[in-house]
Amino acid sequence: MFIRKEETKDYETVYSVVKRAFDSAEHADGNERDLVNALRTGESFFPELSLVAVIDGEIAGHIMFTKAKVEDESVLALAPLSVLPEYQKQGIGTALIKEGHRIAKELGYAYSIVLGSENFYPRVGYLPAVDFGISPSFDVPSENFMAYRLREDVPNICGILKYAKEFGIE
Repeated sequence: MFIRKEETKDYETVYSVVKRAFDSAEHADGNERDLVNALRTGESFFPELSLVAVIDGEIAGHIMFTKAKVEDESVLALAPLSVLPEYQKQGIGTALIKEGHRIAKELGYAYSIVLGSENFYPRVGYLPAVDFGISPSFDVPSENFMAYRLREDVPNICGILKYAKEFGIE
């Protein structure tokens, strides 16, 4: 497996990967694939942080981080993370997250925020966002709204997360 930046030629395949990954997901709204397309055209898109995992020439997974805000602080929102069902539980999602974190840290970001599985994301270091002073703008269990401190030299930030407008969350 190798991880690389997503390219324009990958968009159709990534659309299919995201659809297939979320077809069997416990928490999904069915719009994740359309969200990826919308985020790519928005102001919060970060091409360096839209990555694919390739196995034997096939895209097996995709991750996207987009710009978000907590008050005046720029942070990243991890969404979505998609792995084809036949490749799940093999470390691909974890590898995509770690590579995304590495790049995000190099770019100077301090936090990554995720709304996701309380069973998966803590295994890669995510903690309840409230532990860092970060709150959602909507009702969600604290165990599902998590943050990861990318750099140890940054203090906690306090405030409400504002997602990119493409998420449709005020």
